[in-house]
Amino acid sequence: MSKLTDFGKARRETTKMVPVPSHSIMPERDLGQAPALECLHLGIDFGGLKAVDDFNITVGKTEICGLIGPNGAGKTTVFNLLTKVYQPTRGTIMVDGQDTAGMSPARVNQLGVARTFQNIRLFDTLTVEENVRIGLHNQVKSGMVSDILRLPRFWKAERDFHEKALWYLDIFDMAKYADWTAGSLPYGAQRRLEIVRALATGPKLLLLDEPAAGMNPSETAELMENIVKIRNMFNIAIMLIEHDMNLVMNICEGICVLNFGKIIAKGTPEEIQQNPQVIEAYLGAGAHQGEKGGEAA
Repeated sequence: MSKLTDFGKARRETTKMVPVPSHSIMPERDLGQAPALECLHLGIDFGGLKAVDDFNITVGKTEICGLIGPNGAGKTTVFNLLTKVYQPTRGTIMVDGQDTAGMSPARVNQLGVARTFQNIRLFDTLTVEENVRIGLHNQVKSGMVSDILRLPRFWKAERDFHEKALWYLDIFDMAKYADWTAGSLPYGAQRRLEIVRALATGPKLLLLDEPAAGMNPSETAELMENIVKIRNMFNIAIMLIEHDMNLVMNICEGICVLNFGKIIAKGTPEEIQQNPQVIEAYLGAGAHQGEKGGEAA
């Protein structure tokens, strides 16, 4: 597993992680505030298979948290539970102190949970700006009558949509692509656009599912800086699934490791790198006894 770079070490020195009651950790700066996310004994069964079981985690209000594990460990299933694509078989999901039991995906998004996907899901034939405007539905409203009759309120909302969309795009230096069709963007830019669209919904918790997938090293380095920038600008929590251990170890403050649907470790990057169960899950039995292995896939 990748060692911490100077970028990651510098971040580590400014963040102190402390234990919280749910057998988890969070940044000391977030104590005294409702966690962005708290999962208690969360689980889901598909037939007789426990795809996720007894998942417990607390994510601080402004924490960057990593969810890692081998392929098939249940990571994307957890994201589907958090966004209510799947309704849990058991357990509780609290977002900003509010129980999400029985909520629909749309209601959870309104509550403040936004996500990206492993496979990019953009409206390819719409422009870049139009994709972001779709994400702004939680923030800019005009009203049905105003829209139909094109009243002044409608035109004001249109100006607000345009200005806000360009503002969000500018965070990722993408305002220059506003009139491009989303499907014509290079792969890395499509990844960034999906993050911008999710961010435009005004989330309290941003879920990134393999945001660095398909990116080259320079794009990944830029992504790391942008994730930290987003957290600092918006004071939100970010939880990411990622196989690029260099990215995970350098920007995540707390890390949760899944294997076969169960948590096998939680801790700081340093603790996770040294955990024998984690090493074995990634590299196979005996790896922690001295066998060498490559970066997790």
